[in-house]
Amino acid sequence: MGGVVKALLEVGGVSILERLAVLLAPRFDELLLVAKEPEPFAALAQQSPPWRLALDALPGRSSLTGIHTALANARHDHVFVTACDTPFLQPALLNALRQRLTVEDDVVLPQKPDGYFEPLCAIYSRRCLPHIAAQLAQGDHKIIRFFSKVRVAPMPPDELLATDPNMLSFQNANTPDELRALREAAAELRLSPKEVS
Repeated sequence: MGGVVKALLEVGGVSILERLAVLLAPRFDELLLVAKEPEPFAALAQQSPPWRLALDALPGRSSLTGIHTALANARHDHVFVTACDTPFLQPALLNALRQRLTVEDDVVLPQKPDGYFEPLCAIYSRRCLPHIAAQLAQGDHKIIRFFSKVRVAPMPPDELLATDPNMLSFQNANTPDELRALREAAAELRLSPKEVS
């Protein structure tokens, strides 16, 4: 996307970040935004609900360094992590993930029908931190690589499809064409930000 701050792209007339806030704020008492640079998000402190900015200062920045930063800065033992370029995160899927979570679980995440996990729509325990840190120290940024060292509770594909039959939650904006498709989908679905909660 040419260095664009994807979280601030508009889909359906509002930024993806605002759309996510509407969904997440009633369900969590803390909203963390992990970012590389603070400048694009300077106005967030004045927004309601407020976001707390956590800067990803680790070398080799990646989704895994972002998860590490979120866990290191969170006030709670478990953290729900989502990508900030996914405007159609489904409430039913989020609720189902939360219902599956037990205090012993380190990772709770959906498993798609093709067998792949969705690690950027998942709940992580702070117990994952040392395993993530050790993996990053080896230069390995593949999220699921540390899963063998922690307790993982996958949501089976049939349950995922029951909560999000079209897997809208995972549609994101990695290219201009994907952004265009998201905007067209928002228009077809006639989604306003208030409809996501």
